[in-house]
Amino acid sequence: MTDLPRTPTFQLNGKKALVTGASRGIGLGGAMALAEHGAHVVMAARNAEEIGLAAQAIRDAGYKADGIALDVADRESMISSIRQHGPFDILFNNAGTNDPTPFVDVTPENFDKIMDLNLRSAFFVAQEVAKGMIEAGNGGSIIHTSSQMGHVGGIDRAVYCGSKFGIEGVTKASAIELAAHKIRVNTICPTFIRTPMTASTFENPERVAWLEEKIKLGRVGEIEDVMGAVVFLASDASALVTGTSLLIDGGWTAD
Repeated sequence: MTDLPRTPTFQLNGKKALVTGASRGIGLGGAMALAEHGAHVVMAARNAEEIGLAAQAIRDAGYKADGIALDVADRESMISSIRQHGPFDILFNNAGTNDPTPFVDVTPENFDKIMDLNLRSAFFVAQEVAKGMIEAGNGGSIIHTSSQMGHVGGIDRAVYCGSKFGIEGVTKASAIELAAHKIRVNTICPTFIRTPMTASTFENPERVAWLEEKIKLGRVGEIEDVMGAVVFLASDASALVTGTSLLIDGGWTAD
């Protein structure tokens, strides 16, 4: 008789997840995906009303979700909130921004706005969640939202690319250190996904044609294209995956 291997579970029952930037777009999609698979999701965003409505929508769908108003760039407030609501088994570290600007026109204010949220805040959120994971002793999964632009360059995206290349480096280094505590650290790297943050890009027909040419599968991404990747990296299905990137780019970086 042949002993058959069994697929590790994608279910997250009994797990508690923190999702930042969760009121809309990829963050909301990731929160929904984690909740659908059994996690109790704590959803964080700056706007209290928006995050409250988003969490309520997930609860109305029959899943476990709480919404908290949190500015991840306010380090003291962030630390206090994570300690209050944690410890967490999963972090979907998704809060981020972009302000596409030609390289020669970037100002210190523009640079700091992107770097402070995409890299500095992401670093310290992950650090604080990891401390709670270590103290709890149950391991965990940290998932950073990076970008295909953490692997290639892009027009008007010198600062954004710098922030995402930076989070890729943080991911690899922290994965090495946290492996001893059974904490895995990875990134998801989407191409252009149709979200409120990318709306202006999709209003430009020439830019859309350029995107569709670069994306080998011939279409831009939708939020649903990202949701499965979040569940995979959060679950036991990826138990031996750490320090790496899951590119969701339709083949953009295959060249």
